[in-house]
Parts: sequence; C-alpha cells; structure tokens
Amino acid sequence: MRALGFLIAALSCAAAIAEEAQVAVAANFAVPARHLAEAFSAASGHKLALSNGSTGKFYAQIRSGAPFHLLLSADAETPQRLEAEKLAVEGSRFTYAVGRLVFWSPKSNSAGEAETRLRNQEFKRLAIANPKLAPYGAAAKETLEKLGLWQAVKPKLVQGENIAQTFQFVASGNADAGFVALSQIDKSAPHWVVSQGLHAPLRQDAVLLTRGAGNAAASGFLDYLRSAPARERIRSYGYE
Repeated sequence: MRALGFLIAALSCAAAIAEEAQVAVAANFAVPARHLAEAFSAASGHKLALSNGSTGKFYAQIRSGAPFHLLLSADAETPQRLEAEKLAVEGSRFTYAVGRLVFWSPKSNSAGEAETRLRNQEFKRLAIANPKLAPYGAAAKETLEKLGLWQAVKPKLVQGENIAQTFQFVASGNADAGFVALSQIDKSAPHWVVSQGLHAPLRQDAVLLTRGAGNAAASGFLDYLRSAPARERIRSYGYE
C-alpha cells in the first residue's frame, strides 16, 4: 500500500503538466491496456491514445515515422531491434507480460476434448494469426510443426492479420477453432492451454520510442506498468 501511495503521489504531481502519448499496443493486450490506461490517466491526468494491431505492422510503421511514443510489443525481439536501430530509448525496454497460447474450440466441452480435436484435426477451418506479422501466429505455427500437423492443416488455415482478427474468426463461426491468446477468452470457455515446450516463450516487451523521450505520459505509463497494482491486473488476464 505504501508503494502504491508513493506512485499515486508521483503521478499526481505530474498532472499539473499533463501530456498525451500515442501508444502502439499488441492486439492480444488490447483489453488489459485499455483498463490500465484508464487507471493511469485517472491517477496522473496524462492522456494515452491507444492503437491496437500486429507487432510486425507496428514495426514497419515506426520505421516509416509513425508518431508513436511507446510500444507494447507481443514479442521481445521487435523492441530489441528498434533499440539497436536507434528508434527506441536505450535501457527503457522491459518485459511487461508473458503470454500464453491456447487452442480454442467452441464445440469442445473440456480442455482434453479440445486437445483431441486439434490432434485429430476435427475442424474444417483453423484460425491462426499471420506468423510473419504476429508472434502468437508464429507460436501457433511452431506448435503445429512440433505436433507434426503443419503440412496437414495448411489447406484448412484461415489467417488473421493479428490475434484480435483471429479471435473474431472463431467467435463469429467463420473458423471452427483457432489459436488465440489466453487473455482473449472467457476462462470457462473450452480451451487447451498449449504447453510452453511446444513454442518459444511469448515474452512481451515494452519500450520507449525515441519520439517519446521526454514525454511524461509515455515514461509515466512505463513506470506504472512496473507497479504492483498494474502487475496484479496483468496477471488477472492470464499473463505471467
């Protein structure tokens, strides 16, 4: 509680010179980011404009001069690359969440049944995010390859530009099943949490972009993401 009090006091002091920051947010983290931004803005007076999308597209946009101050990536490699290219502030990068990939099959009644449906390919269409643009899509492809299913399911694949679109494919019934983020689904929904041994860890890093250097809203939100209340809320969405 004392730490929270100090954090709120610090944020309140900054409210007198409130600023606005443009934040690029990985699609899987859209809902948590919105709630965290609301709490941060209420305490600090700063404003955050959130844009949700695929990490790969954000990388291309930032390299082309998009006016983002902060990136909440779906991987660790993209922020590291931006730092190396002098497009991000050195030393500002840190892991704000570790995601979990799930196989979601609404027609299943249990996690075991969902896993069986996957292994037996009991679906007409399988949704995954584009592996070239979205880290969760790359993890889905790696999982299918390790299970020896990739070649067999390729004709059934429906690819979303990002994990949010992938989720919509399954939710709308345009795909019978799909690989999505644990944070996106109702925990009571039938799903199989993919073993972390089947894909590289989904470590998600945040980084202050060079355009955000000196922006109190951007640096303040980064500090807030490290706070105990923010960490607790992030975990509540299924992240580690």
